[in-house]
Amino acid sequence: MCTLTLAWQTFVDAPVLVAANRDERRDRPAEPPEWTGSTPAVIAPRDAEAGGTWIGYNDAGLFVGITNRPMANPTAERSRGLLVDDALREPDARSAARLVERAVETDGYDGFNLVVADRSGAFLFEWDGRLRTHRLDPGVHVVVNSGAALGGGGAVVDAFRTPGPDDDDDGDPNRAAEQAANARAVRAALTPEPGEAADAWLDRAGTVLGDHEFGVCIHADGYGTRSSSLLRLDDDGGTYRFADGPPCETPYRRVETDESQL
Repeated sequence: MCTLTLAWQTFVDAPVLVAANRDERRDRPAEPPEWTGSTPAVIAPRDAEAGGTWIGYNDAGLFVGITNRPMANPTAERSRGLLVDDALREPDARSAARLVERAVETDGYDGFNLVVADRSGAFLFEWDGRLRTHRLDPGVHVVVNSGAALGGGGAVVDAFRTPGPDDDDDGDPNRAAEQAANARAVRAALTPEPGEAADAWLDRAGTVLGDHEFGVCIHADGYGTRSSSLLRLDDDGGTYRFADGPPCETPYRRVETDESQL
């Protein structure tokens, strides 16, 4: 599974904070985050096998991230990472949301949960042959493969789906239930503390992502947590700290930016 934690409009000085683990086959090639020379400029890691990315932000203040969802589409002809790439070219969350809605009508994708967020809006898209859209409230939200533990004070309840026999995780409902429990535990642990600053929350989030008690740092034969990301978007731009390995044993390092591209 992958884990994506979004603290949206929770801290006055940083409207978008993200802490995320990427779980993948150990032999799948990937490149660490770097800035592109595009307009808008984008900072994101790269999937060297299928193209695209799974997480990143642009210099317009837009964040986009994705987790796989347990649904294999036999007609899927396009990488989900390319959809993230496309969304990162948009100027704001609302435009990126419209792009996602159009994309699933024109191209085939395997199942996904996709988050777009900027200071003005945040959206979660669930795609498993049918698109469901959640406009997120301010709060801490945790997205895993089987769905999302949604925070905030709105009426939206947690969005988890029990996989079926045709899903690409062998249709294991116990695995989906375990993921849901892990997501709720992460969300509870990352409830902001009184007086806590944004950077302190990010530091704490990185610790939680590497704590095996939460079940989101994975070590399995040929598969596991390949990298971890801590992102902050605010009025001064953004910062990206990247662990090129499981966060339980790999330090986060700040990704240097090329100011000429901003």
